[in-house]
Amino acid sequence: MRFAVEPSEGAGRNGVEAAGTPLVEARDVVKHFPLTQGIVSRLQRRPGEVLKAVDGVSLVIAPGETVGLVGESGCGKTTFGRCLVRLYEPTSGEIRFRGEDVLTHDAATTRRLRRSIQMIFQDPYSSLNPRKTVKAALGEVLTVHRLCPENEIPARVGELLERVGLSAAMGDRYPRQFSGGQRQRIGIARALAVDPVFIVADEAVSALDVSIQAQVINLLMRLQEEMGLTFLFIAHNLGVVRHISNRVAVMYLGKIVEIQPASTIFDEPLHPYTKALVRAIPKLDSALGARDTVAAIEGDPPSPIDIPTGCRFHPRCPYAMPICQTVEPPLADQGGGQTVACHLYPGS
Repeated sequence: MRFAVEPSEGAGRNGVEAAGTPLVEARDVVKHFPLTQGIVSRLQRRPGEVLKAVDGVSLVIAPGETVGLVGESGCGKTTFGRCLVRLYEPTSGEIRFRGEDVLTHDAATTRRLRRSIQMIFQDPYSSLNPRKTVKAALGEVLTVHRLCPENEIPARVGELLERVGLSAAMGDRYPRQFSGGQRQRIGIARALAVDPVFIVADEAVSALDVSIQAQVINLLMRLQEEMGLTFLFIAHNLGVVRHISNRVAVMYLGKIVEIQPASTIFDEPLHPYTKALVRAIPKLDSALGARDTVAAIEGDPPSPIDIPTGCRFHPRCPYAMPICQTVEPPLADQGGGQTVACHLYPGS
């Protein structure tokens, strides 16, 4: 996949450091879902059993940077993103925005906070009301948040559509009249309507064709430069993450196991799981014109209901040692912005 917009240098796409006061800071965020509902749960589950979707995640995001969050399906990426925007209430932990603990805010303060923090969802069709025109859907956001007088709403909607590469005249159409890429642009326009500073993009391009993915990624990068936006970009496609992110956090079974600058993680992955994910990126053999299909990871991920003791990756790790079965390694700084949770490295 080729992108028209190239990363900047220095303090740009590959050089942002989480220095000073972070914009967003998660501290030991936990989100467990009790398995207490349904016939299957009553018959097959043990009392008090929980699904540990997010199990102690800490992450700092600096103003203006994009952090890519990657991992296999079911690792807790989306759940963590929804905790950040308060769609899910964390079981425990802290979430700070501009230094303030947002989990202690009252309802009125939380509503104001939602103007600064927005989310772009994976499915652009299901996230739009099929019975409302685009103009009505975007206008509703402006009305609820009282962002402009009623007589100015049509003009403001037109500006939002043009900002994401659509024409103002398209505001009279319904979601079913747009392609998948156009609907995702509308979803982006809806997120921008409240002038946010932080956006969680949850698999925002995974449902789109490859060529359309590149267009939407370029759009997000342009909007970031124009508006000074900060992104948490959740994805399973490491090729996409490589182009848009300053730093990459790798998540496995509810925990972050590695954080690195995007400029180094694909060439120097540390954690065995990260190495496997990098190997799984499809490559084109220049001589044969065929894709490299090297096996990446053996076995299936364990259940988040019954997490292994010690290192969560040890049942699938080719480098597993006896200590890995009993002691869970902490995230340890390896220098150069590289942090990893693995007993193969110092400090873990």
